[in-house]
Amino acid sequence: MATFTLCAVSACAGGGSDDTIRFALDWTPNTNHTGLYVALQEGLFDDAGLDVEILPYNDASPDTLVDSGNAEFGISSHGGSTFARAAGAHTVAVLAPLQHWATAIAVKADRSDLARPADLDGRTYAGFGDPGSSATLAQVIRNDGGRGEFEEVVLGTSAYEAVYSDTADFTVSFLAWEGLEAEHRGLPMHYLSYTEYGFPDAYSIVVNGNEDWLDENPDRARAFVQALQRGYEIAADEPDRGARALLDANPGAFPDEELVFESQRMLAADYMRDEQGRVGTLDAEKWAGYARFLYEQGLLTGPDGASLSAEPDWSTYLTDDYQAP
Repeated sequence: MATFTLCAVSACAGGGSDDTIRFALDWTPNTNHTGLYVALQEGLFDDAGLDVEILPYNDASPDTLVDSGNAEFGISSHGGSTFARAAGAHTVAVLAPLQHWATAIAVKADRSDLARPADLDGRTYAGFGDPGSSATLAQVIRNDGGRGEFEEVVLGTSAYEAVYSDTADFTVSFLAWEGLEAEHRGLPMHYLSYTEYGFPDAYSIVVNGNEDWLDENPDRARAFVQALQRGYEIAADEPDRGARALLDANPGAFPDEELVFESQRMLAADYMRDEQGRVGTLDAEKWAGYARFLYEQGLLTGPDGASLSAEPDWSTYLTDDYQAP
């Protein structure tokens, strides 16, 4: 019978039974995870005969936990998953809960001097220390006719407050969370979409699996991925039901519960389905669009730490073998 266990990584990583499937979160529970909580709360893992533990976000990234075998699955991103596998991680993307960029360049709405990406040249970016994001921003600016040159100050979650207070000029916001939070706080913002300026679309989040475990446990892997995929389908079809599952599983975690409902509605409307209306799908050509950009920028390194000298076969970075037919 599936159990909903939230435990410290140090406790769960070495303590799960051989039958337990451990799932590593990338952050505190949020609407990126609604499909997981639907599957837990509504018994989809129970129905598949699976015991599931959630590993909360820790200093160790989900990619690291999955690669090391301390989790069977975990949340990653298109970029993070690409960096990890290029460096030799035994991880592969098995599901894409968010089919499109759910982030955008964020500036204050009253900054008429920052109306388009080219205006960001020479400005201050409140960032997160992610080389993929910095390179993406530079390319979006160049695509708009700018030089792609700006000062980056790594601030982490303080980046948003820096922009709100005018101590930085722009940042990158998750539209269905920080974007809504800004609205609720009465802070009008303006957003610049990457794809509107010729940058390739990407999967905002993906689920990675440990490739060795997948090979050794194909039936259980298929059962888990399909139950999780069904959870995300329910959250896409009935966003309020998805939001409620998240809230019920994490009582007291969200002072602004209406934000959770608004966030899930936005994700369901704009980000969770592919062009054919399907949820969770992965496409090698789409993967290659953003991954190739990272490779061409010289950002991907191999297990030896040196920049990759040959472009990988991107189709090996993902698989849909475990999804529902």
